[in-house]
Amino acid sequence: MLDYIALGLLFFVGIVLFYGIIALHDIPYEIAVHRNHPHQDAIHATGWVSLFTLHVLWPFLWIWATLYREDRGWGFSDGKSPKNHVAHLEQQVGELQQRVAQLEAGQDKTANVAPPPVAAPEPVPPAAPGTTPPAGEGV
Repeated sequence: MLDYIALGLLFFVGIVLFYGIIALHDIPYEIAVHRNHPHQDAIHATGWVSLFTLHVLWPFLWIWATLYREDRGWGFSDGKSPKNHVAHLEQQVGELQQRVAQLEAGQDKTANVAPPPVAAPEPVPPAAPGTTPPAGEGV
């Protein structure tokens, strides 16, 4: 009697593992369907190929499926149109041109003023023969 229970349990565990692995490999495809990924079919087919390549492709499928989102695409943009970016850049260039003009006008006023004198460092006396010079001095 126990032999039949053990055999039934062995079949049950085998079937659960078989379908569990298939369900595991469908996770990237399900993510792609949920995100309305444009490459859903390719992700699904590669998931099946990954079953026969000892699961080497599966992590790449996961990354591929999670990179795309319908609201922001592939994630390399902030959702603003290129016109908004151009307008922002034009505004920044205008501000920079104003600052340069102000700085140039300020330099014209101070061009005739001499810079303050800089004090020269005091000379260091030479070291006595046979002694080592202090740190920071050359030999």
